Amino acid sequence: MSNNKTKINDNSYAEFTAALKSGDIGNLYIFHGEERYLLDHCLSGLRSFICKDGLDSFNYKRYDGNNIPIEELDEAIETFPSFADRTLIEVHDFDIFSNNHRDKMCLILSDLPDYVCLVFIYTTILFKPDGRLKITKDILKNAEVIDFCPQEKSKLLKWITRHFQDAGKSIAMEDAEYLAYITGGLMTTLYGEIGKVAAYATTSFISRQDINKVVTPAFDAVAYKLTDSVITSNYKQALQLLDELFQMREAPQKLIYSISLRMRQLLIAKVCQDRGIGKSEFMKMCDIRYEIQARTLIDRARSISISKCRNYIIECSQTALELNSTTAPESRMVELIGKLSTL
Repeated sequence: MSNNKTKINDNSYAEFTAALKSGDIGNLYIFHGEERYLLDHCLSGLRSFICKDGLDSFNYKRYDGNNIPIEELDEAIETFPSFADRTLIEVHDFDIFSNNHRDKMCLILSDLPDYVCLVFIYTTILFKPDGRLKITKDILKNAEVIDFCPQEKSKLLKWITRHFQDAGKSIAMEDAEYLAYITGGLMTTLYGEIGKVAAYATTSFISRQDINKVVTPAFDAVAYKLTDSVITSNYKQALQLLDELFQMREAPQKLIYSISLRMRQLLIAKVCQDRGIGKSEFMKMCDIRYEIQARTLIDRARSISISKCRNYIIECSQTALELNSTTAPESRMVELIGKLSTL
């Protein structure tokens, strides 16, 4: 009795919201992706649509973790809804592809009753199907996979603007982009930061200063600023930013990767300038989302040589290699920053 409307269809957030609005809901979904705000929003809408009597009714079941009893899940699926059209069953952070139970899952998912809406939700573990395996295709063939990925920039900036308007504030588009950039661009984080900035601002217009006063920059934004300090030989500021990154408790390997990436982008910016390639094409080549990043790299590339860019990359590569064996990774990073600042 599986629903033939559902299909393997990643990146289908818009389709799902349209289906939810029309009431055309299937019976097997997989929710995953970085954008937890959108995931929670859609899950809340699905609960409201199916569980009109609330989540304490007989028609709602939730299971958590990778050790849920498969037999109990199967029994919940086969149980008819009570005084309702459908049953909602949520399964959180359960690896349906695990060798321990994937044969059973394949059998269960192959013939779901029409009255069931079964949703697998991945928020603390990764959704990692191996498309090469037949059993993966068998498990997913009736599922609609929703990837809650970061929203495209134009939609995100409109969302930011709208939420400030809801708080009685306005913000320039370039400052909305700046806010998205320094927070990492995820609605989950932005929602809280918008509230903080709106509460802090003393006027109806949000300024860049308001943002800088209360927003904690994300790792990538600090790493970008650190790289810029290195390129401009501002060693003192570079060390301060390096200390901020240490305080974030991220692995040194992530830090050297981030710095190395910026140095490679700097080299590409320089090559693009020499060849007359514009900013838009440069951003596409480097997969850069925000213009503020591109403008900074392009500005720095104007006053630097290709050979110096290459030296930056060589030093970063050598440090990345040594970090795998050193017992003092933080000291090695400090040494790198000092060397890069004096190249």
